[in-house]
Amino acid sequence: MSDREREPPVKLYYRIGEVSEIVGVEPHVLRYWETEFRSIRPQKSRKGQRIYSRRDVEKLLRVKDLLYNHGFTIAGARKRMRDPHEKAAPASAAVHEAPPARSAPTEVRATLQDLRREIVDMLNELNVIGTPSKTVDAG
Repeated sequence: MSDREREPPVKLYYRIGEVSEIVGVEPHVLRYWETEFRSIRPQKSRKGQRIYSRRDVEKLLRVKDLLYNHGFTIAGARKRMRDPHEKAAPASAAVHEAPPARSAPTEVRATLQDLRREIVDMLNELNVIGTPSKTVDAG
């Protein structure tokens, strides 16, 4: 991110082209983000042009940072924007959490056997409903 992208020039209002340059995204992206983030609602001029406040520009910079630099999804960025006190960590952090403690091998085996029985029962039910064919054995 360049210095210009981080700090908007000091003005009361900005037009969509200026905001697009400051944030570093195309105007259609800004319009899309307006539909996804309720907190970003630029005013409209008499001519119908979007007029962004400095606060809107700062929020858009935050959205871009969350989406592009931290890897958040739109939903994740929306949630983070609603709760700014939450620790700033990438959305992918949840994927890298420690795996749950492993059960004893016998418990895992029993769980897998139960799942297999359920699947076999479902397949047999489907065979009864559809054309008759051989019955699957739970082995």
